Amino acid sequence: MSASPPSLPDRERAALADLLDELGPEAPTCCEGWTTAHLAAHLAVRDRRPDALPGYGLELLPGGARLAWWSHRLEDRLRDSTPYAEVVGQVRSGPPSWSPMARPAAARAFNVSEFAIHHEDVRRAQPGWEPRSLPREEQDQLWSAVGLYARRVAGRRGLVLRRSDVPGEEKRFGAGGRTVTGEPLELMLWVSGRRDVARVDVG
Repeated sequence: MSASPPSLPDRERAALADLLDELGPEAPTCCEGWTTAHLAAHLAVRDRRPDALPGYGLELLPGGARLAWWSHRLEDRLRDSTPYAEVVGQVRSGPPSWSPMARPAAARAFNVSEFAIHHEDVRRAQPGWEPRSLPREEQDQLWSAVGLYARRVAGRRGLVLRRSDVPGEEKRFGAGGRTVTGEPLELMLWVSGRRDVARVDVG
């Protein structure tokens, strides 16, 4: 029996690891204050340190800053103690079997957006970048995952996300609010705070 093809998160992970290797540790990213070394350490810690996960998930909630401080400290320790190529190797190999992030449910819930966004964080910080053309199946997976960030952005004012590649398909979060139109990857970047590089129309 032939093996199943890699999932979207796995393909994004591999492509991101290739790009991190190619660019080296000092290249810029779209994450303010982070180089490629910071981003690689973040992903490796996320995969391998369960005690870092609450800081990533609760950072924006009351009391979350203390948890986020610990998560970022773990990233700094890894970056300072481990050669960059080895950290990228950890990103490439993915979480060990005992990690919560190795569970299929966690991968489906969180890794589609995580690796697509961070891949673009590196791509779109480099000169001459252009948007990628993703297959419909991959755009559909990103569309399914966009609510993870959109609910935070919508707040009380509400938000409407509208697909530009599928006429008539939209998601509403709350009542009224702005309408943002674009392909699902671009909408994902916009709702996750990458508004300077997201190719969307805001109405």
